[in-house]
Amino acid sequence: MASPKPTNPSLWSRVKGEAKKKFKVYPSAYANAWASKEYKRRGGGWSGPDNRVKRKRRGTGKA
Repeated sequence: MASPKPTNPSLWSRVKGEAKKKFKVYPSAYANAWASKEYKRRGGGWSGPDNRVKRKRRGTGKA
């Protein structure tokens, strides 16, 4: 499965660099979440497939 790509690679690179300075551990879930949110806040976007985890539906069948 292909992963989404940043629409502005230079901005993504700068934000990733800031995340590496801001967080003791990089890569980490917190650092990547911050970097992604900051990248979008500055006008960046993503192209490619939507890889978000889809929730499982609760049973709708009859018991």
